[in-house]
Amino acid sequence: MAGKTYVDHRVLAQFAQDHVNVPVDEAEERRAQVNHLRRRLELHIAKHPEYDLVKLRASGSTAKHTAIRRRKSEGSDADVAAYLRTGDIEIDEHLLLEWLLKRCREVYGETKDEADFAISQHAVGITMRGSGLKIDVAPVLYTGEPDDKGFLVTRQGQRVLTSVTLHLRFIEARKREAGRGYAELIRLLKAWIRWTKTQDSSLRCKSFLLELLVAHLWENGWHSEALQVNDYPRAFEQVLSYIATTGLKTPILFDDYYGADEVITSSDPIQVWDPVNPGNNVASSYNDMERRRLVDAAASALDSVSWAAMAPTKAEAADAWRELFGPTFPGV
Repeated sequence: MAGKTYVDHRVLAQFAQDHVNVPVDEAEERRAQVNHLRRRLELHIAKHPEYDLVKLRASGSTAKHTAIRRRKSEGSDADVAAYLRTGDIEIDEHLLLEWLLKRCREVYGETKDEADFAISQHAVGITMRGSGLKIDVAPVLYTGEPDDKGFLVTRQGQRVLTSVTLHLRFIEARKREAGRGYAELIRLLKAWIRWTKTQDSSLRCKSFLLELLVAHLWENGWHSEALQVNDYPRAFEQVLSYIATTGLKTPILFDDYYGADEVITSSDPIQVWDPVNPGNNVASSYNDMERRRLVDAAASALDSVSWAAMAPTKAEAADAWRELFGPTFPGV
């Protein structure tokens, strides 16, 4: 009857299990590929005195357990931070990514094509053609600071403070407090963005940005209500409403590792501050058009979620959620 909620928490949790969460065999494959790279990279860096390898650390969504399963037509990322210390030879930091690219190519030799390697803003990407997995290796200059603090070096040679350890502690603390639903909600939101990008190739929304939006709502709630991580439809409504209502114009910061007075203010259209680095707005590269595009996508999705909550039939409720997740979303 009208008013009955056909797509409830149970339905979305089952959808996450069947279509979003990374299956055990895929997770094992990712770990095996990353471990192979890590072992071989240690050997090849040791042969080049420009940098000393201090440690290799798993990072990113896979390490945080917020990664989503890949589709047959796409790759999926695993991230590795290579902590390096300047060796005996003085070199130009601008060339660090090119240096690491050469080391990664040496790992695989003639077994991989040149096209399988690519440099991004602060990492070397390696695509595994067989599995579709893409591994991003980010060099981090290590200066002996505690908690694995170090500096990413961009293609322009800029240093950006980071810490794999503190990023993991940041999300683990919230996962422990909130429970299993916290990470799974993030994965569902990532699945929404992935599908939405197939409909709008110009849409931008980093995974890390989603993680920080959820962290902010977990700490602050929305309209005097806590983030409902154990009620996925309601939590979706809260996150989407926050984006649509604020327009992402409200600065977001966290005080786990620094004080609010340490934040370096900016005029960027979206301001969401890295919980490890008060000088790094993780959304600094978004222009105002991209902000509005993301806000519009959230507003459209919010309309679908609101309609699904009061849809008169199961089929219509499921159709509304397919607007967010695509045709893989099941009937109910």
